[in-house]
Amino acid sequence: MKRSIHGGAGATVARALGIDPAQILDLSASMNPVAPDPVPVIGRHLDAVASYPDPTTATAALADVIGLDAERVLLTNGGSEAIALVAADLGKGWADDCDFALYRRHLDVLDPNAARFRSNPHNPTGRLAGADETADVWDEAFYPLATGRWTRGDDAVVVGSLTKLLAAPGLRVGYVLADGERIERLARRQPHWAVNALVCAALPELVAAIDLPSTAGRIATLRNDLLAVLTEAGLQPRPSDANYVVCDDASERLLAHGIVVRDCTSFGLPGRMRVAVPDERDLARLAEALR
Repeated sequence: MKRSIHGGAGATVARALGIDPAQILDLSASMNPVAPDPVPVIGRHLDAVASYPDPTTATAALADVIGLDAERVLLTNGGSEAIALVAADLGKGWADDCDFALYRRHLDVLDPNAARFRSNPHNPTGRLAGADETADVWDEAFYPLATGRWTRGDDAVVVGSLTKLLAAPGLRVGYVLADGERIERLARRQPHWAVNALVCAALPELVAAIDLPSTAGRIATLRNDLLAVLTEAGLQPRPSDANYVVCDDASERLLAHGIVVRDCTSFGLPGRMRVAVPDERDLARLAEALR
């Protein structure tokens, strides 16, 4: 089976195996394992699909919980659009080979002396950047889940993803945090109605219910449980601060049990896999498969 260069390949794997996608445990995409079900909230806003989207209220709601002026926040169609917009605005920049592939994909010119993109916590290793480490663009898609805080808060441009925090990849909602001048410039580059009407209508209610410190604490406990399971299986898990862990590769072994993980070859780490931190029920299934 062809390896995916990104996570979230559960449905593709199910088709290849000829089984019901509901039978797949997808640990290749690192979502918030303790996120409340967003469907009831979204269901209360279905009438929004009858109108063109207006992100003004949703932007203000996200800015308020982060603690920034709305002029410094741009909602995007997922974190991937946030990365593409910032990369296009910069034109040239740099990202290490062993980091998220979309940075290098969207930069017009790769220049090690130009603006540097970095994931924080690092993707795929899961380690948080030190206080003395710098970047021109921080990708903080997993930062709230690792720290219980919205952002590191330095002067760099930040791209983020509510997809991970809400465990709702189908919503496609991300953001950029930057100075007002850059946000205006990115907004002019962004296509009209890039953020869909359901996001615009439901996001204020969704973000109001987020308790980051509690979420990060619960994930830390589940991550420790995952580390114990992987260690018992002899897979030598590496230390992580994030909602995912890198360990020795057992992806083919797990696939036989309908469990999909993220192969790390595209990160420059052949022979290793990234496993999303699961909830208690899915961790039990993973442990049984490894046994």
